[in-house]
Amino acid sequence: MSGRALLMWDEAVTQYDFGSEHPMDPVRLALTMSLVRAYGLDRAVDVVAAKPAGDSTLRLVHREDYVAAVRAASADPRHADQSYGLGTADDPAFAGMHEASALIAGQSVGAAEAVWRGEAAHAVNFAGGLHHAMPGAASGFCIYNDASLAIARLLELGAERVAYVDVDVHHGDGVQAAFWEDPRVLTVSLHEHPRTLFPQTGWPEETGATGPGEGGAVNVALPAGTGDAGWLRAFHAVVPELLADFRPQVLVTQHGADTHFEDPLAHLAVSLDAQRAVQESCHELAHEYAEGRWLALGGGGYAVVDVVPRSWTHLVGIAAHAPVDPESVIPSSWRDEVYARTRQPGPGRMTDGLWPVGFRDWSAGYDPADRLDQAVLATRKAAFPLRGMLA
Repeated sequence: MSGRALLMWDEAVTQYDFGSEHPMDPVRLALTMSLVRAYGLDRAVDVVAAKPAGDSTLRLVHREDYVAAVRAASADPRHADQSYGLGTADDPAFAGMHEASALIAGQSVGAAEAVWRGEAAHAVNFAGGLHHAMPGAASGFCIYNDASLAIARLLELGAERVAYVDVDVHHGDGVQAAFWEDPRVLTVSLHEHPRTLFPQTGWPEETGATGPGEGGAVNVALPAGTGDAGWLRAFHAVVPELLADFRPQVLVTQHGADTHFEDPLAHLAVSLDAQRAVQESCHELAHEYAEGRWLALGGGGYAVVDVVPRSWTHLVGIAAHAPVDPESVIPSSWRDEVYARTRQPGPGRMTDGLWPVGFRDWSAGYDPADRLDQAVLATRKAAFPLRGMLA
């Protein structure tokens, strides 16, 4: 296995663009790559571009009629078929939509192939993580579900156990749906409670299909307002035990940056420093339980200047075994670029001033009156016994 990490990048992924009024501004991708370069991380990884996912690959997850509908909307956005979730406020149709979406999917699939074949220990596609797309519909800013396609490709290549851990503020509903009945895939999602946030799914009682899939889905529904200590407590109270039990051959993680307290679309209060801590934990867990095979994806994140580029640059640095010091001063050249592109001042450091972040481990006991602990306990009681584990 190569010791170098892959960073999947093709400038054309920035053409995944729903328009100037949409919160998913592709400048977040361009600024992330620029910050990666400003820190010299592009020299610590192999930067490669994969081919767009072809129809046979897309059909590993998506229905043929849906792919045809995306192609049609891509060719003529005025006639997008809203019955497929296309041409809506969340997923406006745009020219070249199929090509841009297939390119992002292709990066995640190519990354998965490289990790499985031992060509790289780790791979990052921060343009990916489009976890809401369903087999037959667009949803939540997501056209093709690159995370599901990468996992499906791993299974096609012979993987027998793939774990997917999603720490985006929104439930990873599309990936859960794709593998609801498949015992080869364990999906774990930590997200804001469905009572207060799209897509209104991800309840702890959602544990996989009755039969072989039972216990294959695990959901931690976090109370709105959860901050660093609670978020990290919940992650460590659920994820390591599940991975120790499942022993995946590959770990796929989704690192939406929209858990951040500055994010305009959600209600958690997590810092950049806690996001970095979870990225480090995912890296360690991949080495501990998956022989180092780790595919890390981006996802949501709508504080496109202050948060997303810093969070995902940390992710690249960790995957490259060249972590960026949280206290480091961000190069002025990058801040100049931020201002030139956005007319906003860029952040000055790679921290929110909270590093290192502490939390109380679950093994120290829980408080039955605490809302965060109630959420964790609900998950453990619903899912763990189905896997033969103690709640």
